[in-house]
Amino acid sequence: MPGSSRRSKSKTPPVVPGAPSVTAPSVTEPTQPHEPLPPKPDQAAPRPSTPTGVPVPAPVEAMAQQGAYLTTAQGARLTDTDHSLKAGPRGPVLLQDHHLREKITHFDHERIPERVVHARGAAAHGVFAANGAAEKICCASLFEKGKETPVFVRFSTVLGSRGSADTVRDTRGFATKFYTDEGVFDLVGNNIPVFFIQDGVKFPDIIHAAKPHPDREIPQAQSAHDTFWDFVTLHTEATAHTLWNMSDRGIPRSYRMMEGFGVHTFRLINARGKTVLVKFHWKPKLGVHSLLWEEAQIAAGVDPDMHRRDLADAIESGAFPQWDLGVQVFPDTEEQTFEGIDLLDPTKLVPEELAPVQVIGTMTLNANPTNYFAQTEQVAFHPGHLVRGIDHTDDPLLQGRLFSYLDTQISRLGGPNFAQLPINRPHVGTNDMFRDGMHQTAVHSGVAPYRPNSLDGGCPFLAGNKDAALIEYPEAVAGQKVRAAPKSFDDHFSSARLFYASLSPVEKAHVAKAYTFELGKCYEKAIKLRAVTVLRQIDEQLAQTVATGLGLPLPAGKANKKVKVAVSPALSQLGGKWPTDGRIIGIFADESTDLKDLATTVATISAQSMTPLVIAPHGGELERGGTQVTVSRTLDTVRSIELDALVIASTADDVRLTLLLQEAHRHLKGIAYTPDGADAVRAAGIPDSSAGVAATKTVAAAFDAIAALLPEHRVWARGAEYSV
Repeated sequence: MPGSSRRSKSKTPPVVPGAPSVTAPSVTEPTQPHEPLPPKPDQAAPRPSTPTGVPVPAPVEAMAQQGAYLTTAQGARLTDTDHSLKAGPRGPVLLQDHHLREKITHFDHERIPERVVHARGAAAHGVFAANGAAEKICCASLFEKGKETPVFVRFSTVLGSRGSADTVRDTRGFATKFYTDEGVFDLVGNNIPVFFIQDGVKFPDIIHAAKPHPDREIPQAQSAHDTFWDFVTLHTEATAHTLWNMSDRGIPRSYRMMEGFGVHTFRLINARGKTVLVKFHWKPKLGVHSLLWEEAQIAAGVDPDMHRRDLADAIESGAFPQWDLGVQVFPDTEEQTFEGIDLLDPTKLVPEELAPVQVIGTMTLNANPTNYFAQTEQVAFHPGHLVRGIDHTDDPLLQGRLFSYLDTQISRLGGPNFAQLPINRPHVGTNDMFRDGMHQTAVHSGVAPYRPNSLDGGCPFLAGNKDAALIEYPEAVAGQKVRAAPKSFDDHFSSARLFYASLSPVEKAHVAKAYTFELGKCYEKAIKLRAVTVLRQIDEQLAQTVATGLGLPLPAGKANKKVKVAVSPALSQLGGKWPTDGRIIGIFADESTDLKDLATTVATISAQSMTPLVIAPHGGELERGGTQVTVSRTLDTVRSIELDALVIASTADDVRLTLLLQEAHRHLKGIAYTPDGADAVRAAGIPDSSAGVAATKTVAAAFDAIAALLPEHRVWARGAEYSV
């Protein structure tokens, strides 16, 4: 990976990812001293550099622990770390035990404040390759044709704490740090193109409302409670974002199958000084897919790390996730509107049919972090981190974020020098005249950290227009000092109507069920009635369905007059076919299975950039006739939620196998079985006529049958059997 310290990738990645170490451990404790083990082949660390951005020719190991022997923090070797220094074996611990005090004191200070929002995250290293399409509209070097720029991407949930589950219904953060040759550019977005609020001054309000109730600190990482719905039903500019959260977009199948949006409108400036307004989009190569609500709930209990595990496993397996970066381009007019849509209103979206997304490059994530805390936890994003050719607009939410992000990094990372942390260091030299402060790791020279000066020879000098300097566009600004919003911001429902009208019938049904569940968790009837009143502004049938599910009448008053709403097919997740890279195929087998057929199929699945998981009644290996196949899961450790399709190549009189099949069938997964697996399928009550269920003669044929179903993500034709 350009600009990283990633080790070369193994030519034969493991069939099943997840090995915790680069080597297999011994049964007994190792006693022969040796240097620390290197990172795994799929891992990368930040580029070795000085605190001021100068690259250092050193391997990744140079940034990690050193030496074969345990030492103090000062480098003195230790002979024992299991016993405190005492006055005799049964005597009191001595105050002079520096090792005890150093070890315990450091442990007591290992935690730092977690993020107020986006605390739960996962990240990866990668590279962005520009295709040159943006060169005409932006002079930033990272968009030059053929230019490859290292990136670090952090995905996250918004509401939950660091220990919450990955699969909760929530907005996801999608933040990308570009280490460009002109400085760091942070594109700090979400998986939803609109936001709850129009002005940054309301951010504490929406987060206070959505977080757990302050008296009981429940519910964790959920919006299904009174304070959230009290706020969003009174503050109706939140309606569009709330609707997106209640849709399938609120429970993505994987970070790899999630769209990203810059949310705000940005200004791009080209080499001639001409400007356009743009909205950024990340389009996943694998398509946009989601969990079913039951899957999300099961995963929160049995595998709360599902999304971060999925991302890491895909990279380790060589199924590198990819996204195209695109822009919607708008004229930079004085009104800053497009087709009647206010581009400064972050609660509005512009349909892609009106402004197509133009692809300007592709991002590939190809390495996992070597250390979660040093990289994923300490990375500091900021929408104010821009490079030449990219500028902000007057979006009032964006303007508020420009203050908040800097302030929160200082609080969370202990001072103003967070840019010197390895994961945050620019890949260009810095000369910022900032000095001292907590955790200062640079050793500055000179005597004149001020401008103008002559004692340091006038350095640092100001850049000219030809020196690739930041461009602050000279936008004309006028107006009275007021606390007010433009009249166009009063439209709180058009984007919500557009989104809902664009969904397929099954997606609309999921929205209705989500509202019914969330509001059903609220205590106050008044809040439920208010929410149904708001839904009547979107769609009368949606409001009626939710009201019926809540056991409420439609609130008094006339229905919203019929508004003609255009449809944007790009907003629906259904209807397309997508690559199957990284999909997970479960195969239930035992010693009675044709193991040669099984082994060949496992290799075939791996060769197609998918992950085979052999499931058996026991762990270890399946072995017969000289053929051995490693077992990846047992019936104790597998659930349908982690599988995209299921092959049954044997039968077991076990309720856990029946549960696995019934869940897979109910969750619309492709199922294929061999003659040896027929009894298990029948025992689960799955009819031969069910859509997406195939009887085959071999394991290989069974995989072929389900592989044909995978491009559509689920067997949607089966949904009628379950009203899914």
